[in-house]
Amino acid sequence: MIAPRQRVLSVIAPMTQLNTPYPSTAYLTGFLRSRGIDAVQVDLALALVLELFSPTGLQAVRECIAALPAERRTARVDAFDAAFERYRSSIGPTLAFLQDRDPTLAHRIATRAFLPEGPRFESLDVYVDPGDLEGGDPLAWAFGALGTHDRARHLATLYLNDVADVLRDAVDPRFEFVRYAESLAMSQPSFDPLAAALAAPPTLVDRTLQALALQAIETHRPDVVLISVPFPGTVYGALRIAQAMKAEQPAIRIALGGGFVNTELRQLAEPRVFDFFDAVTLDAGERPLLALLEHWRGQRSAARLVRSFIREAGAVRYVDIGEADVPFADVGTPTWDGLPLSRYLSLLDMLNPMHRLWSDGRWNKLTVAHGCYWKKCSFCDVSLDYISRYDAATAETLVDRIEAIVAETGQTGFHFVDEAAPPKSLKALAAELQRRGVAVGWWGNIRFEKSFTPELCRQLAASGCIAVSGGLEVASDRLLKLMQKGVSVQQVARVTKAFADAGILVHAYLMYGFPTQTVQDTVDALEYVRQLFAAGCIQSGFFHRFACTVHSPVGRQPEQFGVTLLPLPPVSFAQNDVGFHDPTGVDHDLLGVALKKAIYNYMHGIGLDADVRSWFAGRVPRTTVPRQFIARALASA
Repeated sequence: MIAPRQRVLSVIAPMTQLNTPYPSTAYLTGFLRSRGIDAVQVDLALALVLELFSPTGLQAVRECIAALPAERRTARVDAFDAAFERYRSSIGPTLAFLQDRDPTLAHRIATRAFLPEGPRFESLDVYVDPGDLEGGDPLAWAFGALGTHDRARHLATLYLNDVADVLRDAVDPRFEFVRYAESLAMSQPSFDPLAAALAAPPTLVDRTLQALALQAIETHRPDVVLISVPFPGTVYGALRIAQAMKAEQPAIRIALGGGFVNTELRQLAEPRVFDFFDAVTLDAGERPLLALLEHWRGQRSAARLVRSFIREAGAVRYVDIGEADVPFADVGTPTWDGLPLSRYLSLLDMLNPMHRLWSDGRWNKLTVAHGCYWKKCSFCDVSLDYISRYDAATAETLVDRIEAIVAETGQTGFHFVDEAAPPKSLKALAAELQRRGVAVGWWGNIRFEKSFTPELCRQLAASGCIAVSGGLEVASDRLLKLMQKGVSVQQVARVTKAFADAGILVHAYLMYGFPTQTVQDTVDALEYVRQLFAAGCIQSGFFHRFACTVHSPVGRQPEQFGVTLLPLPPVSFAQNDVGFHDPTGVDHDLLGVALKKAIYNYMHGIGLDADVRSWFAGRVPRTTVPRQFIARALASA
C-alpha cells in the first residue's frame, strides 16, 4: 500500500530572536527530510517584524495613533508622530544596513544626524567620560575612532527599540521583540487569559500576523503544520497563527510542541487548546511526530500515539505507547533551506563584546549532545527529558553535520545550544575539526569544571572556540554545594582564567534569591564577581532571579533546602513556577536592582575598584571575602 502524500510545514512563531533563526524548525525539517517526508519551513517571527518595521508598517502604526484618544497618547508617541517622515524615510535603509545589505550606510548613521533619536538614545549618556563632557563623543570609549560600523549598528538598534516602544504604546501593549505577550502564558494555570486575548478584536500586530500565516499556507499548501513554542513569549503568536490557519482551512492538521510545552503543559487538561491544535506533543519531537504523521495518514490508531495530548469526546487525553526515542546520532542534519538567511537583523543592543553574541551575527545553531551529562543542579528541571536523557553523537558525526551546514548556508559561525556541552565531547570535536582542517568559529554553554585545563582551553581556541558561557550561579561555596553544582568559586576562577588566557571570551550566568541566601551571601557573591571581572576571568555576566519550578529538586523536595512551597492553584493549562516561603525573609527583588546595576557597569569596565556596598540603595554588611581572594586562587593554581 502506497502512503498518501503528506506535506509538513514547520513554523517559527513570534517572538524568538531577530539575528538568526530559532533552530527548532531547522531540526524538524532536516529530520523529516531524512525520513523521506516532504518538509518545508517558514519564520513568521522575522516576517512579522519586517512587515511592521517597514514604510507601509509605520504608516499603519501612524493610522492607529490618529485613532487614539488624547489621554492615551504618550510623549514618545507624540514625538514619533511629529518626526514621522524621518522615521518612514529611514526605516527601510536602516533595516537593509542591519541585514548587511547596505554596509556603507554606517557612515551616515554614525553621524547622529540620519536617524531620529527617541528616549532609548538616553542610554548613551552612560558612556560619557566625566573628564570629557564638553564636546565629547559618548561612544568613543566603546568603539574608538575606527569602530564606525559597530557604532552605527548600536545606534540603529536603539532606533528600532524606540519604534518598538511606540508600537507598544499605540498599537499593542503586549508587543516585545522577545517576550511577546509573555504574561498571558507563563505559569498560567488557566487558559482564560489567552482565550480572552484571542477573542478580542485583533490589533494591527494580530492582523499582520494572521495575513502572514495565511500567506504561508497559500504558498506551501501543507497538510500538516508544526508550531514550536520554546518560550512563554511565543505562545500567543502560535495561537494566533493556528487560529488564522484553522479558520481558513479547517481540515489542516496542526501540532504544537517545544520547550514551553515540555516544561509547562505536562498537566494539560484544557479542551479549548484543541480548538487551535489537533495534537500537543511532549519532549523530543522526532518520535511523536512520526507517530502522528502515521496516524493522520490512517496507518496508526490514536491509541498508539507517542507522548501526545489529543481531544476525544470533548476531553483531553494523553497517549504514550512508549516507543523509544530516535537516537541523537540518527536525527539527521538541521537544514535552513527555505529560511531567508539574508534578511535577519544583526543587532547590537549591548556594547560588551561577549554579551553581543546573542543578538549580533547569523549563527548556525547546533547541539553537541541531547540532554545534560551532569543533571544534578538542584534549581534545574533534572526530571525532564531535555535534561535527564543524555545522548551524544560521535565527533565524526558532528563535524559531518558542521560541514554540511556550512556548505548549505555559507556561514561558518556556530552556536552550540546544549544545556552544558561535555568537555570530553568538545575535546574530540576540536581534534576532529583540526584533523579535517575545518575553519569555523564556535561558542556554547559549558560547566566550569576542572576538566577544562589550560591545555584543553588552548586546543578549543585553536579549533575555533571564541566564547563560552557557564553557570557560576550564586558565587558562594556554601550555596554552590547546596545547589549540587559540583564546582567551587576557586575552581571557577581558575577555569575561567584558563579560557580567557586562551583568548576565549567568558560569560557567567549568575543567580540571586536561592533558598536560604542571606544579604551577607549576596554581598559576598557580588564581591567574588567584582574580583573575577577585575582579574580578567570573565568578560560578561547576567544576574537571574531564582525561580522554583515543579520539576526541579527544590520544587520536589523543598524541605531539603529549608523552604516550604506555597499551594498551587488548580491547573488545567500551564504549571511551572511555584512560590515558596524562605525563612530568611530577604527582599531579593530590592537586592537584585543593585546586582544588575553593578554587573552592567562591570561589563563596561566601570566601578571595578569601588566597594560593592556602593551599589546598594540601603545599608548592607561589609563583605567577608578577602579583597585578594581571586588573585590568590589564581596564584595557587
